[in-house]
Amino acid sequence: MNLLSTAITGAVALLGVVVGGWLSIHNQDRLWHRDHARQWRDIRLAAYKDFVLAYRQYVAFALEPTANITAVPHPRIPGELMPYFDHEGRPYKEGLEGASTAVRLVSESPDTLNAATEVVRSVRQIAAARATCSEATLPPEVFERLWAAQKAFLRATRKELGLVAAPRGTSGG
Repeated sequence: MNLLSTAITGAVALLGVVVGGWLSIHNQDRLWHRDHARQWRDIRLAAYKDFVLAYRQYVAFALEPTANITAVPHPRIPGELMPYFDHEGRPYKEGLEGASTAVRLVSESPDTLNAATEVVRSVRQIAAARATCSEATLPPEVFERLWAAQKAFLRATRKELGLVAAPRGTSGG
């Protein structure tokens, strides 16, 4: 009887250690996944913020009265123009390209990637239009396209980051 009691006590203690170890491993794994997701969310948020800053700076430069921009037909997209900047505009182009690449590297969502691509196309079209007319006579359609692309990008990134939907009626410009 004493041997059976000792064996049962040992088995229960061993079972407690096994269950406790499993729970500890499970909790550590869950915490690691949560921290990993939080780190990637922060990385994505920083990349998206940098992208927004880069395309706004690109547009601001394109709208400068002194900006020297030329445009040539796009090599792959018929009917679209590709803007080219002088040495003063090169940092804005490079900033946009770098930020756009960072978005492509970190984004999980095809919707975010598509929306970012449309933003880049939109800002390039503003610069291409600026190559042929003054900042004061730019067609409003190029800005409407950018605002629509910007709204789509913000919607996609908010969804990807798990944020609540933005309130209706927020302006795109």
